[in-house]
Amino acid sequence: MLKINVVITNISAERFWDLKKSIPPIQIGTNINIISIEKESQNTLRVPFVLSINYNPSISQINLKGSAYVEGEAKEIEKILKDHNQKKPPPPIIVQSISNFAFIESVLISRILKVPPPIPLPKIPNAKAPARKHAEREYTT
Repeated sequence: MLKINVVITNISAERFWDLKKSIPPIQIGTNINIISIEKESQNTLRVPFVLSINYNPSISQINLKGSAYVEGEAKEIEKILKDHNQKKPPPPIIVQSISNFAFIESVLISRILKVPPPIPLPKIPNAKAPARKHAEREYTT
């Protein structure tokens, strides 16, 4: 089983939009790039990454750089490295671990900058009374 530790090594964030102006409707583009997969030791890989978040219109920009350290059995580590050298995508567990960690950090940064978070917030559906089936009868006494 793989053990993954994600570390942020560089943060760059800036708000371009005046704080006094209300923020218009925006589109948020996110891009996570895994730069490489490097062998640190027999049982450890280093996976450097960059997360870029761009707002359109340009109200802000957030960039995070870091590395995921992947520990596992030597056989697992060799397979991941071999697959990477054959241009295969990294295992989903590695990408998911990096994404989860980096996006949580970017939400905190967006809060500091007072800009919308770079992840979609859940939408609450309009509450409607449940429709009755024709076969149901209501009896009152």
